[in-house]
Order: sequence, then structure tokens, then C-alpha cells
Amino acid sequence: MAERIKVMQIIARMNVGGPAVIVAELMRGLDASKFEQVLVTGYCDVNEADYLEEVATDIKATRIAGLGRSISLVTDLRAFIGLVAMIKKIQPDVIHTHTAKAGVLGRLASMIAGQGAIRIHTFHGHLLHGYFSGWKTQLVIAIEKALAGRTHHLIAIGTVVKNDLLAAGIGKPAQYSVFFPGLPEPKRFERAELRKELELDPATIYCTFVGRLTQIKRPDRLVDVAAEIAKQNVAVHFLVAGEGELFESSRARATAKKLPITFLGWRKDIDQLFAASDIAILTSDNEGIPLTLIQGAQAGLPIVAPAVGSISDIVEDSKTGFLTAPTASAMAARVIELAADSQLRNQLGAAGRERAHTYFSLERMLRDHTGIYNAPHKK
Repeated sequence: MAERIKVMQIIARMNVGGPAVIVAELMRGLDASKFEQVLVTGYCDVNEADYLEEVATDIKATRIAGLGRSISLVTDLRAFIGLVAMIKKIQPDVIHTHTAKAGVLGRLASMIAGQGAIRIHTFHGHLLHGYFSGWKTQLVIAIEKALAGRTHHLIAIGTVVKNDLLAAGIGKPAQYSVFFPGLPEPKRFERAELRKELELDPATIYCTFVGRLTQIKRPDRLVDVAAEIAKQNVAVHFLVAGEGELFESSRARATAKKLPITFLGWRKDIDQLFAASDIAILTSDNEGIPLTLIQGAQAGLPIVAPAVGSISDIVEDSKTGFLTAPTASAMAARVIELAADSQLRNQLGAAGRERAHTYFSLERMLRDHTGIYNAPHKK
């Protein structure tokens, strides 16, 4: 029997969100007879839900203090030393890093540990737009350029993500693969029954936002969209599933304006929420490929989102939803258009579901990763 390929997955933290879901599906889904996987991660912040504790309780991980979100010279150095020791102990064949901080520390640790592992890094998005300004962005680019030169394979989860990184001089075209995220097919639900179960009005148009309530996701813009629609006396109710540092301020602002928005907090039943809804919306300044929009498409919902990042890989404008300028007025206009036309909602939603089935299946994602993990070992 052939020896299994040892794969070490390194991610800064498994907070509820796209990267954690993708890593969890890789841990679960890759053929255990061919791959021996180890997951290394840090701890979530106090205002974040931990995906391993809340959902993926079946997945075991080794935690390294200091590998999480915050940046500190002392704790980062400790995390780096911990990673070096772990790589030397486990001697993986493949080191696959995810997210920016883990990508830096994990790849540097791999070089120092000197075990000859194949280094793969996934860009689940990037930090080039919407996170930092001025010299900090230039520093990020310089670090990523240097690390790309010592990385065997670079994975971008979307076409625009790859193009943006190449335009910034990070890596070479031959290093890159575009692997779309893959999700299991959701169960089909009966909308009327779901609405009764979730205590939603059977006749109301529901527009649902799922995501972390943090600055890059622009929950303030979502509140502005709701305000614009309410001003035009169009009956749309917004459901917001997610938490984050802007949760309380967003809810307070919506309450003060008496807007039709229900803040649900973090939820485990996202498939059900989308299945009970009419429209999916995202209001971010920057994105990789947001898994919540894939879930919305799988549920057969038309999507309204700004034309940023690689959202265009999910949403085909005027075919599966609408891509707009990143402004409240532009987004509100499209939500109003969909709210008024059930036939248009059904048409765009059905096309979106078909696209999600074709391009964003779990089977496709596992097949892509199996190929790249096997490739270095084919002599």
C-alpha cells in the first residue's frame, strides 16, 4: 500500500466564514486512504464565533497561541517558533497555508524547518483594497512578492483575485491555479413551511444578508439600502445573520431610524434562512468569493451585490442577479426591481442555482485539491 501524503493545513483562526468552511471541507472530504491531514490554527477573537466549536465539532485541530488575528511581535514570534517545531515533528509532504498572517508565518516556518515540504498558499481574497492605506499596503505587497518566490503553488479562489495579485507583481502566472470554493448541495426546503417555522410573514419580501458585521463588509451601507427602500415606500424586510464589532452600532442605527431590519446574530441555519428568503444581498467593499453568496445561489435566490473582488465569478450580471456600483442608491434600485417582479426573481434564481451546481460543487473543489497535492509526488 502506498504511503499516504502528509498535508498540514495552517490557518490563522477558524472563525465562522469562508476560509474556515473551505478548510473544514478539505479536512473532511479528502480521501483518508491517500492523505494524512493535520490542521493547525490559532484562537478566535472574543467577538468571533469559532467554526470548530459551533459547527465542525468533528474536526480535530492543534491550536497555537498567537497565530490568530491580532498582530504582536512577541506573540507572533512564539507562534512562529511553535510552527517550526511542529513542522520538524510531523515532517509534512505538503504545507498548505490559508489567510494572510498564517501564509506569512507558515511559509517562513517551512523554510526555516528545512523539511523540503511543498508550499502551497491560498488567497481567499487579498489585502490590496479596503483594508490598509499607503505604506501598509505597499508593505503587504512587498512581503507577498518575496514569499511568492518561495512558494511552489499559489491558489486564488477567484479570477479577479488572481488578476489583482498578478497586477501587483505577486507571483507569476504559471504559479497560479483558480480553485472555486465548493459547498455540499443543500437540502431542499418547502418555503411556506420554513417561514412558519421561522415565524416569518408568508407575504413579505425578505432580503437576506449573511456575513460578519465588520468594516470591510459595510453593514452601514446595508442600513443605507434599507433606508432608501423604506423612503420609497417599498415593502422589503431585511434579515441580517452575523455578528462582529459593528453588530451593536448597526442594530442601534437601524432601530433609531425604525427600519425594517431584523438582526438575528450568528446562526447555524443559513441554508434554511436563504430558502425562506426572496433575495440575497451583500454590501462589501472587497471580497474574494463569499461563500454566503454561493449558499444564496444554491437556494435559488437572485443576488444583489457590488461589482468588487471576485463576486463576478458567482453573480453574472442580469443573468443570476445584479452587480452594481458599491453605493446604497444603486443597490436599493435593484432590490426594488426584484421585489416588484416575482417572475424575474424566479428566472435569475434558477439560473444562479444551476451555475452554483456547475462551478461551486464540493466534488469539484476536492478534485482540484487532490490533483495539486498529488502533483509534486508524481515523478
